[in-house]
Amino acid sequence: MHSCLFCQIVADETPSYRIAETERAIALMDIFPATPGHALVIPRRHSADALEAEAEDLTACMTLAASVGRAVVAGLGADGVTFQSLARPAAGQTVFHSHIHVIPRYEGDQFAFPWPSVPGDLAQIEANAERLRAAFSNDES
Repeated sequence: MHSCLFCQIVADETPSYRIAETERAIALMDIFPATPGHALVIPRRHSADALEAEAEDLTACMTLAASVGRAVVAGLGADGVTFQSLARPAAGQTVFHSHIHVIPRYEGDQFAFPWPSVPGDLAQIEANAERLRAAFSNDES
């Protein structure tokens, strides 16, 4: 699966801002963030979308996504979190490796779907990754 961006990230062939990892899933920062602190959770095993993913991978990804959600509230001061997974082009999916968006929500943030695909400030993304790693390590679940 070397043509799959997320498989390249799993294999450490493409750099990423990883937040946390489990045996089955990886949490990393989205470099096209919808809001500050926007993260992704991907299964290590390739599947095109959540409709094709193994149940164990979906469970692992959602469990990790919930932990990341708690970290964005604790570490970034988000007021809430949107969890989103898109399956197939008609739903807006553009990267064909199953994943969950963990989008921090802030009062009045103007978030809308689809969010604009604009590269984020890499220094801010890295700083948010550091803050989330610290908050994640404090999560007791």
